[in-house]
Amino acid sequence: MANGMTFDEAKHRVDELVTLLDKYSHQYYVLDQPTIPDEDYDRLYRELVNLEELYPTLIQNNSPTQRVGGTLLEGFEKVQHDSPMLSLDNAFSKEELESFDRRMNQLIDEPFTYHCELKIDGLAVSLKYEDGKLVQAVTRGDGTVGENVTANVRTIKAIPLSLKEPLTLEARGEIYMPKSSFLALNQQREEQGEAVFANPRNAAAGTLRNLDPKVTASRNLSIFLYSLPQLSNRDVHSQNDALNLLDSLGIKTNPERQVLSSIDEVWSFVKEYQEKRNSLPYEIDGIVIKVNELEQQEKAGYTVKAPRWAIAYKFPAEEAKTIIRDIEWTVGRTGVVTPTAIMDPVRLAGTTVQRASLHNVDLMKEKDIRLFDTAIVRKAGDIIPEVVRIDKELRNKDSEPYSYPTHCPACDSELMHLDDEVALRCMNPRCSAQAKEKLTHFVSRNAMNIDGVGVSVVTQLYEKELVKDPVDLYFLTKEQFLTLDKVGDKSADNMLKAIKESKTNSLERLLFGLGIRHVGSKAARLLAEEFLTLEGVSTASLEAIQSIEGIGEKIAESIHAFFELEEVKVLISKLEEAEINLSYTGIRKEEVEQVDSFFTDKTVVITGKLEQFKRNDLKERLEILGAKVTGSVSKNTDYLIAGEEAGSKLTKAQELEIPILSEADVLKELNER
Repeated sequence: MANGMTFDEAKHRVDELVTLLDKYSHQYYVLDQPTIPDEDYDRLYRELVNLEELYPTLIQNNSPTQRVGGTLLEGFEKVQHDSPMLSLDNAFSKEELESFDRRMNQLIDEPFTYHCELKIDGLAVSLKYEDGKLVQAVTRGDGTVGENVTANVRTIKAIPLSLKEPLTLEARGEIYMPKSSFLALNQQREEQGEAVFANPRNAAAGTLRNLDPKVTASRNLSIFLYSLPQLSNRDVHSQNDALNLLDSLGIKTNPERQVLSSIDEVWSFVKEYQEKRNSLPYEIDGIVIKVNELEQQEKAGYTVKAPRWAIAYKFPAEEAKTIIRDIEWTVGRTGVVTPTAIMDPVRLAGTTVQRASLHNVDLMKEKDIRLFDTAIVRKAGDIIPEVVRIDKELRNKDSEPYSYPTHCPACDSELMHLDDEVALRCMNPRCSAQAKEKLTHFVSRNAMNIDGVGVSVVTQLYEKELVKDPVDLYFLTKEQFLTLDKVGDKSADNMLKAIKESKTNSLERLLFGLGIRHVGSKAARLLAEEFLTLEGVSTASLEAIQSIEGIGEKIAESIHAFFELEEVKVLISKLEEAEINLSYTGIRKEEVEQVDSFFTDKTVVITGKLEQFKRNDLKERLEILGAKVTGSVSKNTDYLIAGEEAGSKLTKAQELEIPILSEADVLKELNER
C-alpha cells in the first residue's frame, strides 16, 4: 500500500481523475467555458501525476499526463491516406460564386442547400480514432501521402484522446494557432533574439512539424474539425449532421457556420465575415461553401483535384502601400534592440496605422529595407502591422542601403549580434532603457501588481535617479513622489500604500517580477511551489530545477545562471532589508489533498469597494480554496461578497435571497481554514 491507498483504490481514483480532467479540458479548450479555476485543475493534475508515479502500470494512453510530449523524433513517417485529402477550387468574386451556383444546379437538378464555414488559415490534418481512442494523426502532405504527426498532435489539448462514444472514424480539420498565442510566441522569440514567424499559419505549421513534441505542447495550438469522410452505422445525411455528430463526440468544430438556401444568402454570409474577420480570435482567409446534402454531393462528383460540390471564396489580401520615413530602435528589458518603421499613415484592416514592426536586423537585410522606400504593409495574423516587402521599382535612384546602429540608442554601449541570434543586443547590465523596462515589468499586474505606478511614474523615478532597481521602490518617501509631474498628495499616498501592500505578495509574483529570462508567470509558480522560499530557489542546483515538471532545460539554465550573478545576490539582500515577503503563501503540495473550506465548490460574486483586500488577490485566494468566482449574480450564485457602495448586484442578490457576506465574514472563514 502506498500513499494510503490500495492498488484497487488507486486504480479507481486514476480512472476518476482521467475522466474529470478530460471533462474540464474539453470545457476549457473546446467549449471556451471553463467550470473550475486553473488552480483546481492543476491540483487534480498533480494528484494524477503522483498516483501514476506510484503505480506506473495505471498510466492510460488517454491520460492528460501523456500530452506533454516525449523524446525527440528522428523524423516523420510517411502515411498514405485512405482516401485523398483533396484541395478546393477557389473563387475571388461574387460572379465566380454565382457561376459555381449555376454549375451545381445543372449537376444536381433537384433542391439542395449550401453549408457555409469559415476557412481557417492553418494546417490540414486527418485524425483517426479506433474504438473511441486517438490512434493516428497525419498531415495533408500532397493529398495522397502525409506525415505521421501523432506524437505532436497528442499534446494539443483541444484534441480529445478519447471520444464520448467508442466509435471508429476518421475526422479531418485544420490545426491553427490562435492570434493571442501567435502574438505571445513572437514577442517571446524577439526577446530571446530568435527569428519570428511571419503569420499564425507558418507558426502552426512549424510547431506541428517540430521534431520535439515538447515544443508543440508549449505553443497552445488548437483545431477545428470540418469533415467526416469515413463513418459507418450512423444516421448522417448532410455536412451539418456530420459536424453536429462531431460536436456530440467531444470533437471541436467551428460554431460560426450556417445552412443557407441560396447563393445570395451565401454572399451575405461572405460579406458578414469579411467584416468580422479582424475581431475573431483566430485567422481566416475566406469562406468554404459546400453542398450540404451528402447524397447531392455524390451526384455532383469530383474532378481529379477537387470536389465539384465545394468551393473556397478567398478574401482579398489586406495590404496597403506607404512610405517609410524613419526607423526607430527600442531596447527591451532583456537588451534586444528592435526596429520599428515610422510610415505615412495608411488604412489597414479597419484601422489607421503609422508604425510597423521590422522585427530584427536579419529580416531588414533580407528585405533590403531603406529609408523612403515604398513598403507593402499588412497585419500579421490581423494583429501587428508589419512590412511584407519593398516595391523596389518605386525606389529612388539615389537610395542608399540603411546604416544599422552599432551602439545602443539608450546607453551608447556597443551592440552585439550574437552568432545564435537574429537580433542586435545591448549587453550593458546598467543600460537605462533595460532598467526602465525591468521596473515597468516589476510593478505590472501579473508581477507585483503595484497600482498607480505606471510607465510615466517609473520613467520619472528613474530619470530623477530616485530608483535604480525594483527594490528601491520600497524605500521611497512621500516627499520624493511629490517631486514628480502630475503627482499630488492623494496619488502619492495611494502609490505608497500600493507599494506597502505588495510586500506581502506570494513568492511567485516576486519571481516573475524579477524578469528572469524565459521565466513566465507559470514557471514562477512552479518554482515557488517546489522550493517555497527565495533562498530555496536561489540555492537550488541546476539538476533540482530541471527535475520540476514544466521547467525545460533552457529555463532551468537561465534561472540557475541568474541567481549566480553577484548583482542578484546584492538585490536579494536589499529585498530582505525592505522586509518583502520571500516565501510562497499559496497552497503547498503536501496540503493539496487536504483543501476543504467554506468556499469549496461555491459560486461567489464580489462587488463594491473592499477595504481589507485587493479584489484580484481575494479572487485568487477564493479560487485556490475551490470557489468559482464569477462576475454576475444569478440563481446559481451561492454567496455575494459585498464591500462599501455595493450597487445593483447587491440588490439582485437580495431579490434572489442569496446570502450576503461582509469582508469580516470572509476574513473569519479564511482565518478558520
